[in-house]
Order: sequence, then C-alpha cells, then structure tokens
Amino acid sequence: MMFNFGSVYLYFYLRVRAIVKWFLRKTTNLCELQRICYGKPAGFVRTDSVEYSLFNSRIPEIQLMIKTLNGIAQRRRFSGRNQKIVLEQSVKTILIVKKVKPTIHKQFIVSITRCFEHIWGYQQLVNEVENLRLTCFDSMNEDHEDKLQRLWQALMPDIPLESRITKQWQDIGFQGDDPKTDFRGMGMLGLENLLYFAEEYTSAARHVHLHSIHPKYGYAFAIVGINLTSMVYNLLKDGSAKTHIYNACKSLPSIRAFHQLYSCLFYEFDKFWIESKPKDVMEFSSIRNQFESNIRDVLTNPSTVFQINFIVDTV
Repeated sequence: MMFNFGSVYLYFYLRVRAIVKWFLRKTTNLCELQRICYGKPAGFVRTDSVEYSLFNSRIPEIQLMIKTLNGIAQRRRFSGRNQKIVLEQSVKTILIVKKVKPTIHKQFIVSITRCFEHIWGYQQLVNEVENLRLTCFDSMNEDHEDKLQRLWQALMPDIPLESRITKQWQDIGFQGDDPKTDFRGMGMLGLENLLYFAEEYTSAARHVHLHSIHPKYGYAFAIVGINLTSMVYNLLKDGSAKTHIYNACKSLPSIRAFHQLYSCLFYEFDKFWIESKPKDVMEFSSIRNQFESNIRDVLTNPSTVFQINFIVDTV
C-alpha cells in the first residue's frame, strides 16, 4: 500500500490556511477578501489574490456564485445593464456570506467590484477572442471584404488596389494573390488584429511595414502578424496575459485590450527582429520563439503592463 504524501501535504496545508484565516479574522475583524482589497495594490496583485481566494473557497454560496458568473462570461452576457445587475448581486452575496457591513466598508465594495470585472471580464474576453478565431474569413461576407480592403488602404494609402485577387497583396506580406487563404489558422481574429494595428496606430504600423520590406532584414508583414496573433491568443488562453490585462484595464477588459496588447507586441517584435540581425527569414522560428520566451518572462513580473506608446524612429 503506497502512502500518498501529496494528499497529506494538501490536507495539512488547507488546515493551516484555515487556522491562519480564522486567526486573522478574529484579530483584524476583516475577512480574507477585505484584507486583500485593503492591503494589496490595485491591478494584477489584488485581482489575482481575490481570484485565488474565491476559487479555493468551499462556501456553497460562493461556489454557486462562481458557477453563475462563469456561465454568464461563457455566453458573453457580461455587459451593459446585465453587467451592473450581476455585479451588484455578486457583491451582495460576498457581503452577506462574509458578514461585511456595506455602510462601513464602502471602499471594499468598490475594490471587490473591480476585481470581479477583471476576473469575469477576462473570461468573457477569452470566449470572444475564441469566437473570432473560429470565424472563417468569408469572401461572400461584405463586412469581411470591407475589412480586408481597409487594411490595404491603411498601409498603402497612395497605391490603389488593382483588383480583389492580385499579386499586390504580397506587398503587405500575404503569401499569394488571395489573402483569405492565410487566415485559415487564426480566422477573423488574424484580420481584426492586423486591421486594428493599421488603423489605430497607423504611423507605427506603416513603420513596421517599412521594416518588413527591408532588403536585408525584411519579412512577410501580414504572415508574421497572423503568427503573432497566435502567440498573443495563447498568452490569453493560458492566463499569462492576466498580468498585463489586470494592470492595464481600469474596468471590464474588452476586445480592445486584446488588440492593444497585440499591437504593442507586434511593434516590439519588429524591433527585436531588426536587433537580432537575422541572416534570412529562415531564422524566423527561432527568433520568434525567443521573443515569446522573453515576453513570458516579463509577464511573470506582477507589475508588468505594456505601454501603448509607440516612438517611431527613422531606422
């Protein structure tokens, strides 16, 4: 018969944690969530601690609340009036279960509400991004076609597109005459990211595009952009992006937050690529992997937030 040290360790850990929580509650008259909200700085540090506390709670009312909020985020209904009602009900559950007096602890209500917006807004963002990734580019869809045309106009405003299917698309880094084939892996998410970068940060995007056609260090702008969409998507899915998102967003994270993170990382990758001085594009995979490794290291710092403040030089 084998002795399960892992189970024993977990049992004693939970017992000690429960005793410590009970002791702190008695000596401070504050529950764990209050101590987190009052004692930790706003952003990732606070929200991550609240998230850990909630998801490790064995209180039935809190477990039910979490299940309800997960379902709302999954259906992407955490917005507008519904968001306000859901947040109020959820915070009320915490106040009742933890016996917190709302008239005395008004700041706690503000702080815990913000944490709830971060936690379940992030879950909703993951689902929204996933939906875009699974949406295939449809050349019969006017909206899809319009976004593709806008991408060209944002990057090449002085050069008219001769036709829908043309070798000109290769000038902005697509592989062939028809860009739709390059969106298969990331679906509309790839196009939405490229378009956001090109329209919202036009100077920076054109600067990066100019680097991409460098005679020595050039690369396929659109293809690399779609590849970076995959990278940022994985950072979001596995939770690594929480550090930036929780620090950057003052309220509910939206798809805009994802596009901004993507834009920042595309710009940073371009600098990293040029500084790496690759011999040719065959070095792309190794440089890209090193870049992702660096970004993941940066995201382990709880204070990390990528600033959307592009300084476009003339290099």
